[in-house]
Amino acid sequence: MSLEIYKRGRVYWAKGWVEYNGRRIAGPYRRSTKASTEAGARDWVARETEAQIHRYVFGDEPRMTFSDAILIYKASPKTAKQLMPIVEEIGDLPLTAISGRMLKELGPKLKPDACTDTWWREIVTPASAVINNAHDLKNTPMIRVKSYDNFERIAQDKRRNKPSRVERKPADKEWIDAFCRAADPYNAALVRFMFETAARIDQAISIEPDDLRPAENKVRVKAQKGHPESWITVSPQMMDELLALPAKRPKNRKTGMLIKPRVFGYGSSTGYNTRWKTICKRAGIPYISAHPAGRHGFFTELVVRQGVDPVTAAKAGRWSDPNLPMRIYAHAETDEADVRARFRTNHVQEDPVQTPKQQKSKKE
Repeated sequence: MSLEIYKRGRVYWAKGWVEYNGRRIAGPYRRSTKASTEAGARDWVARETEAQIHRYVFGDEPRMTFSDAILIYKASPKTAKQLMPIVEEIGDLPLTAISGRMLKELGPKLKPDACTDTWWREIVTPASAVINNAHDLKNTPMIRVKSYDNFERIAQDKRRNKPSRVERKPADKEWIDAFCRAADPYNAALVRFMFETAARIDQAISIEPDDLRPAENKVRVKAQKGHPESWITVSPQMMDELLALPAKRPKNRKTGMLIKPRVFGYGSSTGYNTRWKTICKRAGIPYISAHPAGRHGFFTELVVRQGVDPVTAAKAGRWSDPNLPMRIYAHAETDEADVRARFRTNHVQEDPVQTPKQQKSKKE
């Protein structure tokens, strides 16, 4: 019999033989497909059948596995950590046997309590990068994965009883002023710098004294998110505030060694969190993290509150496409009740216009 699938626990298995022109060419099989859905199992059967027929017709040839592809991929420490559990699951599989559906199904298996955005960012994206890097270097098959749709996202949010994609609240001038009144000079300057320039937290905390050009009111920010290193212009008041901060040498949390002096005194992009929560509590304001305080606050302030055109605002915030910040970073601030009120009208009963005939009848 040809390959058939059956469920064993939570996973589908395959049994039988791979046949070609009525002849058994591989098997017998009694193997897990590692798929939790019937569609995923059938996809595995199709790929395994195709691979065995290719082997039968053209003979054995070296097939690169996912573990082989990892060895030729230059992964950052963060990506390498994400790839470790993925290798344990699909490391022995040849790249030809890995499908987009299979990568998506790793999400609920490896991170059952995470949202679909996390699955995509920490599982599908790094795994796809490894496979497509092998395609570029070794001409192995390329992979394209369809994103999780809204139905999948909502279903997962319901299973974990927690919403994803909660709208971030951007900072405004009142929040910034209240924060700065309760903050020390370093954190006050940090939040004002990000609110004024749309710099990311990692770019801001990485600024060193040599990155300042006081005569030109320019600050150098490092490359990030596909954008090159650049010099950005700040207000004279902002430059004075930066120059007034004695540079600090923070410690590297992993090695304990002191790193180069930095303007804001932080050594990592998460080091500010605890301090900011304390400042917000002292100021009596809701806690807003660096990203919505900076980039979200910057774009919303310019476009929504001050009416600056999106193209100009996007260029000032170093977005290459103004549609991206309009879709993600611009937050509507009009109350829904106010919008509905715009449709209300006061119905005033006007006197009907009388025709000459009606006027004559009334006089008689």
